[in-house]
Amino acid sequence: MIEFVAPAHEDSALAQSPLLRGALLTLGYIVEHGPIGLTQSKALKRYFVTWAAETFDWPYYTADDLYGVNKVLNEQDFPPLMVLHDLLVSAKLAQHRKGFLHITKMGKDLLQHPGNLWIALAHHILFVLDHSRYTRYGDELAGDWLLFLNIINVEAHTGLTYERFAEVLFGAGPEDHWAYALAYIHILRPLCWLGLLDETRHGEPYPTEKLFTKTALWPRVIQAESDKVLPDVTRH
Repeated sequence: MIEFVAPAHEDSALAQSPLLRGALLTLGYIVEHGPIGLTQSKALKRYFVTWAAETFDWPYYTADDLYGVNKVLNEQDFPPLMVLHDLLVSAKLAQHRKGFLHITKMGKDLLQHPGNLWIALAHHILFVLDHSRYTRYGDELAGDWLLFLNIINVEAHTGLTYERFAEVLFGAGPEDHWAYALAYIHILRPLCWLGLLDETRHGEPYPTEKLFTKTALWPRVIQAESDKVLPDVTRH
């Protein structure tokens, strides 16, 4: 059994969630500046994408990171913003109307209650949102989040690579790139953006290894049966 517990609104561990921070900033922007303009394809307009890139300070997607490969920024050039936009609409925190993204009553209410907003975001990014459109393979995730979270609860207690996770979950080998993409885009990345996992990248000039460990937020909000078999962690 996996149980999510709503964190306290003032819990300092919530600061580890870039997704929550992005949602608070976006909803707050609409309250302060008015609805955000949409393109004909219903993407967020460039002026807001630029503001978000410079304001969110999203790990591995900072303004410097993004401008390193793009001269100008559209929504599709900032993957976390694409997912956040989809989430706000999916969770009915914001809605498209007459060419703009508007905040909803629920969005205004949850803006004042970060712990509950985090729970809403967590539910939709893990259990509702279809991540297949964010992958080059278009693979849908088939599996049980109870299994995924219990595996991660144990494996990421001391450090988990996504190759190891794909091996445990899918029996994947080094050439099974689809399995790595599936494990990362559908499972590990959402958990990182929620602030439940910390992702550390190693390798130059490009990261060749990603190591995932649980953050301080994980034990605050997740209670799992596998807690009883967690290994001891040696701290120096």
